[in-house]
Amino acid sequence: MLQAEDYFQWQSTTLAALFVGLNFVWEALARIEPWLEEELKRLSPNERSQGIIQPGAFVNDSVILGPYSVVETGAYVKGPAYIGSFSHIRHGAYLREGAIIGEHCVVGHASEVKNSILLDKSAAPHFNYVGDSILGRHCNLGAGVKLSNLKHTKAEVIVKAHGLDYPTGLIKLGAILGDDVALGCNTVCNPGTLVGPGTLVYPNASLRGIYPANSIIKVVGNTEVHPRS
Repeated sequence: MLQAEDYFQWQSTTLAALFVGLNFVWEALARIEPWLEEELKRLSPNERSQGIIQPGAFVNDSVILGPYSVVETGAYVKGPAYIGSFSHIRHGAYLREGAIIGEHCVVGHASEVKNSILLDKSAAPHFNYVGDSILGRHCNLGAGVKLSNLKHTKAEVIVKAHGLDYPTGLIKLGAILGDDVALGCNTVCNPGTLVGPGTLVYPNASLRGIYPANSIIKVVGNTEVHPRS
């Protein structure tokens, strides 16, 4: 229930090396920095930058940009970071250190990604924060979705499952979203939230803990309409 295989079909992705042999799914986050270091050493400067960087975009030297990917004017890619082929980094996006973006992904206007993995065909397209999180294949974040990664107390994030506590060893851990998860607009995932693959979340939800696969999560509330006096 807490392994990478429970959330993603990672074996068929371009980033499979990040998930081989994990005990718990969140352990992939610790592999981001060394994986990026190895890729930057392995590739020549020409091989690192094969996409399109539009005038007015900032892309650091420690960024790998795959073929046919586009970084639009006004985007800021701080790096070290990886952007796979055919991905689109739109105007106003901010990719901080440790952003790993797979193939055919979108990071959009006013979206920030930090120390996170987006597997192939996932999107954080509008006003999103993605911190210390993993998005499976074909995930979509509605406008304003926030994947919060730090508790107010700055204490270790502990995942609770089947009545047991699983210490993560992490002060910062955002969300783990399985393949084909879609979060409605303005949803907030509190630190250490895990959502199983295929689950759909209605807008304005506040999530905490573990949610099963192939579910629909609704915020149940009453909206009252009264005549004006």
